[in-house]
Amino acid sequence: MRGLFITATDTGAGKTHCTNLITRDLSSQGHRVGCYKPVCSGGEPTADGQLRWGDIEILSEALDDRFSPERICPQKFAAPLAPPAAARHENREVDRSVLREGANWWSDQVDLLCIEGVGGLLCPLTEDETVADLAGDLGFPLVIVCPLVLGTINHTLLTIEVAETRNLPIAGLVVNHIRPVTDAVSESTIAEITTRTTVPILAKMHFGEREMLRPIDGAERIDWTRHFGPQT
Repeated sequence: MRGLFITATDTGAGKTHCTNLITRDLSSQGHRVGCYKPVCSGGEPTADGQLRWGDIEILSEALDDRFSPERICPQKFAAPLAPPAAARHENREVDRSVLREGANWWSDQVDLLCIEGVGGLLCPLTEDETVADLAGDLGFPLVIVCPLVLGTINHTLLTIEVAETRNLPIAGLVVNHIRPVTDAVSESTIAEITTRTTVPILAKMHFGEREMLRPIDGAERIDWTRHFGPQT
């Protein structure tokens, strides 16, 4: 199984949508692909008093509901907090062994696995681990999602520095137009990031995009398979 680890500069940057689009693109080409989100917090109440996690539903739909939601995300918590804090609200702990075993389960099911992280690389994942620690253990290249808002230049460069300091491989960046218009801030942000790092921008994720991520150079399609990590 080969993998790709989708992370971001921050919470709300568009990781789930990016993972969804990559997964659907690969599936449409006939690849055996899976989605894995190690832990999810911030459940939303439903009309019948239950909780739903929108991120898990989106990833499940990307896989045509062929896999159990528990395999897509084995650990869920209600509070909209970092996972260890959300777990404490329920007198629970994030199980670090499940984080890794949950990823390993997919090796017999798919050839390509898209893993969506939580928040950014230094987001707490367990009581003494961050997302970066899990990414390092899994060893898959990172795709870093960068929302085109004020402050993203700093957040992007900091994320790249953390990854490089920890020897985490980086496939590239996806810049996300989270607003319906392209303004001067967006274009300036892309230009500044491009001149300040050698990490490539793989794609722009346009506002409301529902089909696929397209290369930033305007080409027809990204060959995502060449960015996945080596076979494990």
